[in-house]
Amino acid sequence: MATLNTSKLNTMLSSLRPGRPVLARELAALGVTKHLAVHYVRAGWLERLARGVYRRPGEALAVHPTLTVLEALYDGLHVGGLTALDWHGVRHYVSARPTLQLYGAHSAQLPSWFTERFAAEYHRKRIFDDVDGAPAQVHRFGEGTDTPIVSDPERAWLELLSDVGVRHTLAEARELAEGVYTLRSAVLTELLRRCTSVKTVRLCLQLGREAQSPWLTKLPVHELPTGSNSPWVANTSEGLLVLQP
Repeated sequence: MATLNTSKLNTMLSSLRPGRPVLARELAALGVTKHLAVHYVRAGWLERLARGVYRRPGEALAVHPTLTVLEALYDGLHVGGLTALDWHGVRHYVSARPTLQLYGAHSAQLPSWFTERFAAEYHRKRIFDDVDGAPAQVHRFGEGTDTPIVSDPERAWLELLSDVGVRHTLAEARELAEGVYTLRSAVLTELLRRCTSVKTVRLCLQLGREAQSPWLTKLPVHELPTGSNSPWVANTSEGLLVLQP
């Protein structure tokens, strides 16, 4: 039994990836039962972060691999909006400690073991008619197994616009509009056609006109869901936001 447990311990330790927490279900796949995990915690081989979540003792967590663990806990979780734009090189200022903008399919709260280490906000966002609930135009941010799922620039841009008047100002969106002139018109068209937020569609078109964005000329504007012929009006911290059809 001692030899068996030593073998399991060695297998577990060799499987723990740097900077990445490990879930109880992953330990179970390695033959480490809940009872054995408790033993490893008491012996100092594992550190318990929360129920069902562990890490190598004393090892700092890294944001990218840690996000891949959250993806297993939250449906549709991905890095989006302002953070995704920043990671793609579209930014208007550099924050000393930027807040991660995370999006998912359902209402939820990020675990304290994560927010204690990383400044982050979680948003339930359903502005697209995503087929089978899987977010469209999101991909792994780079190569390897520990790279998080991130919105493509086109989706990130629309996610940010959907929050204008809520978490972002129109002035901020206008400034960022100067940096999204390379958006792919075909991808943007697909997302706009599936967008369920009239405000987001109209704001995208308005800012595209103001910035004279090259992608705007390639959009089938008259086929997009811009709503009725009436202005879209909302009261924001900046005053009234009026978007024409």
